Amino acid sequence: MKPKILITPKSFQKYKMKPIEMLEQQGFEVLENTTGRTFTEEEIIEVAKEGVVGIIVGVDPLPAHVLESCAQLQAVSKYGVGMDNIDLEKAQQLGIQVQNAIGTNNISVAELTIGLMFESARKLSQSVQTVKAMGWERVIGCELTGKRVAVIGGGQIGKEVAKRCRGLQMTVTIYDPYFNDQAFLDEFNVQRSEHFDDAIRSADFVTLHLPVTTATKHIIDAKVFSDMKPTSILINTARGELVDEQALFEALSTGQIAVAAQDVYSQEPPVEGDPLVALPNFILTPHIGAFTQESVERMAIVSTQNLLNMLEDEV
Repeated sequence: MKPKILITPKSFQKYKMKPIEMLEQQGFEVLENTTGRTFTEEEIIEVAKEGVVGIIVGVDPLPAHVLESCAQLQAVSKYGVGMDNIDLEKAQQLGIQVQNAIGTNNISVAELTIGLMFESARKLSQSVQTVKAMGWERVIGCELTGKRVAVIGGGQIGKEVAKRCRGLQMTVTIYDPYFNDQAFLDEFNVQRSEHFDDAIRSADFVTLHLPVTTATKHIIDAKVFSDMKPTSILINTARGELVDEQALFEALSTGQIAVAAQDVYSQEPPVEGDPLVALPNFILTPHIGAFTQESVERMAIVSTQNLLNMLEDEV
């Protein structure tokens, strides 16, 4: 019986031919998620409990009990970068290798971040819908040029955002206690803040580019909103759990900040009737940051090669 590989990401289907060929050439049987949605924990267990030695996973959940239920699992390859849906500590305990597809979606997510800045500043969708309804009312916006941006998280995506903001003649400050790339700061004339509060208070735009950990969950809370400018705009293309959504609702409702634009949410999709989603100054896109033709193709190839490399190490 051939060892099996489970592929769960929905968008993997668009560029699956080459990756599946790569896997089958190495003697693996490929199992695919053809449901058109994210797998549940129970579905992963049912498919992967026997014979599956590797999983290419998207946002599908891999907590401790799921990993423990996959008896032959040797490696997990993340289709993307963020690995907060995988219990990394349990994987290490079980001897399961885990690797993400670094450098595959940083351009796409950075470009969406800039797009959300323009959307928030110029209210593009609102203007388009007005004309489609045969109206011609104009809503005044603001320029990006000269505005101050606080980039929270200075990894690959944060750097790409910083570069693009500098190209738009914005003033950019990175806050990241682990950031150590003076050459980047010098080359792109980017500042670095030692203090989170200082970066937040002076920013016209606050954009989030960091993982969810016990230290960063709800890093944007009621206290932070009270420190932000009433004209400021929050952008979040990282993870929904970085923001206290109840505090965000209050901040947007009371004018503590002007707009929030996110590509992520604590529950995706949000429940029907969610009051935050209904606010006119809250913008939410359906987690499309890495959903470009180029990024999807890169993630499919790289995550497959990463998995093959890890399984080769196990031989």
